[in-house]
Amino acid sequence: MPRMIFINLPVSDLAVSTRFYEAIGCEKNERFSDERAASMVWSDTITFQLLTRAYFSTFATRPVATAHDAVGMLIALSRDSREEVDAITETAGAAGGKADSRAPQDMGFLYIRSFEDPDSHVFKPAWMDMSAATGADQTDPV
Repeated sequence: MPRMIFINLPVSDLAVSTRFYEAIGCEKNERFSDERAASMVWSDTITFQLLTRAYFSTFATRPVATAHDAVGMLIALSRDSREEVDAITETAGAAGGKADSRAPQDMGFLYIRSFEDPDSHVFKPAWMDMSAATGADQTDPV
């Protein structure tokens, strides 16, 4: 079995959040979804588990944070091109999230934008030219 990541997120409106995650490219796994949770598959190894706040609290031993008030993590999503970074950011904004919650970052070899889901969880879609980042495309001047 491959190593997998399940990102559990508390959400205030499961239906709204489900539609948002479908809009940015996730597929709902009905087998692991019900009125308290939506299992949103991003890739073969990454799934966003959207849980109602009440249900999420049954898994936590401390109070459940509100992402509107503080940032507890940033979720980076790799994309294959700058255009894909732009597309998912614009889609997120149009689907009920907030596009560009921070100014875009363009370092030439690395391009990052940001968006927030309806509950203000922060995402950082990014494209990186790996050969430029590692110097693999540079010729030896000697």
